Amino acid sequence: MLEIKNIDVFYGVIHALKDISLTVNEGEIVTLIGANGAGKTSTLRTISGLIRPAKGSVHFNGEKISDKSVQDIVKKGLSHVPEGRHVFASMTVLENLELGAYLRNDKKGIKEDFEKIYARFPILEKRSKQHAGTLSGGEQQMLAIGRALMSRPKLLLMDEPSMGLAPLLVKEIFSIIEDINRQGTTILLVEQNANMALSIAHRAYVLETGSIVLSGSGKELSQSEEIKKAYLGG
Repeated sequence: MLEIKNIDVFYGVIHALKDISLTVNEGEIVTLIGANGAGKTSTLRTISGLIRPAKGSVHFNGEKISDKSVQDIVKKGLSHVPEGRHVFASMTVLENLELGAYLRNDKKGIKEDFEKIYARFPILEKRSKQHAGTLSGGEQQMLAIGRALMSRPKLLLMDEPSMGLAPLLVKEIFSIIEDINRQGTTILLVEQNANMALSIAHRAYVLETGSIVLSGSGKELSQSEEIKKAYLGG
């Protein structure tokens, strides 16, 4: 479904991503783990068109998208839940969700998706007329996920969905991620909570200073002594 081929990304003179290649197959949860500054967010931003690679290409469902606009990439079925949630604080919950469906014109389908989002996140229905900035961190994360799902993505990019959340909420968010995947959405997950990420991932890649240094199944990497020492507190 998603294929990244030999991507290089620079921020000025800083070589952020170095010859990165990875794949995500339809129906999978694939996770990227690594320390701060390893290049995880840069990888997601390159896939979603927010950054242009200096070299290499990104293909989605067999089509090159690394030269497309962000809007075109969303239209093709790829949605991004950014690090830090980035909800529109001065807009209501309802307005944030409506923005997620901005590129759609199927009124019946949009109405159905609102019902699905409210069924999955009942708190958002209760808070629908509240400004998004007044929500708790966990509620904002649910809103960011709901907004992304309103575009009916085939592939959902998620950047640090558990960041800043209490442990109970972290478990809830990961349960939601698994449920979204079971409902048919493929997921590429960037997450600092490596234990949780590997526990739900079909496959995983490890990034270090802009390069992929390890890959394997979630189970294999969670049992690797090298990974335990570096990321799992083992």
